[in-house]
Amino acid sequence: MSAAGFGPGLSARKQIRSPVDQAGNFKFYLIGMITLTKKLKSGSAENTAQPSRRRISIRDQLLIKDVTEMQENLPEGCSVDFSDPNQLHTFSLVVAPTEGYWSGGKFYFSIVVPEEYNNVPPIVKCETKLWHPNISEDGDICLSLLRKNSIDGLGWAPTRRLKDVIWGLNSLFADLLNFDDPLNLEAANHYQKDKESFRRKVRHYIDLYSKQ
Repeated sequence: MSAAGFGPGLSARKQIRSPVDQAGNFKFYLIGMITLTKKLKSGSAENTAQPSRRRISIRDQLLIKDVTEMQENLPEGCSVDFSDPNQLHTFSLVVAPTEGYWSGGKFYFSIVVPEEYNNVPPIVKCETKLWHPNISEDGDICLSLLRKNSIDGLGWAPTRRLKDVIWGLNSLFADLLNFDDPLNLEAANHYQKDKESFRRKVRHYIDLYSKQ
């Protein structure tokens, strides 16, 4: 996926903000949560008669709790935005590292929670082009908990929550990087062979695509 619509010079997408960061946005978000809760209650009888809709309702009921928990436990430098507070299953995340190779950048992710949640993980895409061993330049992400089946035993499980996804994505920008199973082999080899050259290329991508 291209980075169109995100970051400086990418004007199609509005700035991402966390609903809890500003009083007005939080009020808008809270009204949406209340509206969705009422909708779920009023539609419970109809959902009982329609199994396919019942699955959507289960997801949305789970999300009311999960989204609240996620908002209360955001890592430093992370914020989320719901373009429609009545649609908790689709939102955006921005990670703005304050230290490490990617410090000074702003990295945007789109997150979609499937109807089968929480039996399957959210679908996540990085919308900012960057130089990273575990994130491809097309936005694909190598993160165990985003896999339904993972050989390392750390994949998705119904006990996981949205906050785990956010913390996992944030951890990709820590200096203690694990490249045992890199997605971008060229970037991983670059890091292993010449860390200073790797650092310069990371900074170059930040200057081009994601500077704060």
